[in-house]
Amino acid sequence: MKSPLSCALLGIMLLSACSSGRGVEAAGPAGAPLAGLSQAELARFAAGRTLFAKEYTPAEGLGPLFNERRCGSCHDLPTLGGTGVEMVTKATRFEAGHCDLLSAEGGDNIQRHATPLLEAAGIKHEDVPRDANAFTDLVPPALYGLGLVEAIPDADIVARERSGGGTVTGRAARTASGRVGRFGRKGEFATVAEFVEQAIRTEMGLTTPQHPAEETINGRPLPPGVDPAPDPEVPQATLDALTDYVRFLAPPARDVATGAARDSLAGGERTFAAIGCANCHVASMTTGRSVQPSIDRRVIHLYSDLLLHEMGPRLAGNCGAAAAPGVWRTAPLMGIHLRQSYLHDGRAPGIEGAIEQHDGEARRARAAFEGLDAPTRRLLVRFVRSL
Repeated sequence: MKSPLSCALLGIMLLSACSSGRGVEAAGPAGAPLAGLSQAELARFAAGRTLFAKEYTPAEGLGPLFNERRCGSCHDLPTLGGTGVEMVTKATRFEAGHCDLLSAEGGDNIQRHATPLLEAAGIKHEDVPRDANAFTDLVPPALYGLGLVEAIPDADIVARERSGGGTVTGRAARTASGRVGRFGRKGEFATVAEFVEQAIRTEMGLTTPQHPAEETINGRPLPPGVDPAPDPEVPQATLDALTDYVRFLAPPARDVATGAARDSLAGGERTFAAIGCANCHVASMTTGRSVQPSIDRRVIHLYSDLLLHEMGPRLAGNCGAAAAPGVWRTAPLMGIHLRQSYLHDGRAPGIEGAIEQHDGEARRARAAFEGLDAPTRRLLVRFVRSL
């Protein structure tokens, strides 16, 4: 008897056999794989999904410091691969235009839990480093559609950079190696693989082939005997499977509107563009050429330019290697109808409140929103909620 997951995957595989990638919008049910995947790719998606839901134990390498025991703890709303309610605390120091990720004091990710062996040694969690001058609680991002975001050509992102001559500028994030960053709130990662590997290490305390040494406790070495698992604790095959799962997640589809509802959404979209929201929340981007039909020239309605923008003191928090405290990568609005809180730290319980928090380069668009009459504001919010 087939499992519900295997039946769902089989149905998607049969439907996607007729899909051609070129110019086709990529979207599907939340948590589903991309259309156009081969049978082998669907098998890799399913294997990675199992590992994503797996709960790790200290004997397998969990910790000794960690935030969660499984990837799915932070990414399970409304489906596996979505967002979550568990917050991640980032602490940094920004001074004289330089961001210190506090590596000497254990790094910017503050781990809240310890394994029993570490607790027995008198350590229950990591503290915010003494040298930090900012810390921020961040809502876990949804992972839907990240493989398509990865497949957008660098040149298309860089082409949207603007400088001077206007209130909205924007620049592409760059990693230490000079690649275009597109993942992370501050654009820290260029690839899905980097994004996944960093989360495995900092959220679950699992060492990897790329980073086989355990992290410190606020800069202090681990006490002897608290880490029984040999390093690296996660083999490359596991990282590859997890990366495939995230890379193959489909972007969530919008609800289909008809009649008067469709006209209302169209009116809201026109206002969204007219007041300047679309300057940064760019409606769609297209992936580059690929031999894989699932990502070949697919249209993704991301509603982001993937650039870094100065959002002003209202939204300032931790800094990033390429981003000051008030600088954030434009948050994609794709799938926003699946969320329960808004902004990077979840401070806004509604879309209207999130818009009203915008500042910096978004100040003019926010002021235009606040100047709309009530019915027009409602139409704009209704449009955003539909994405």
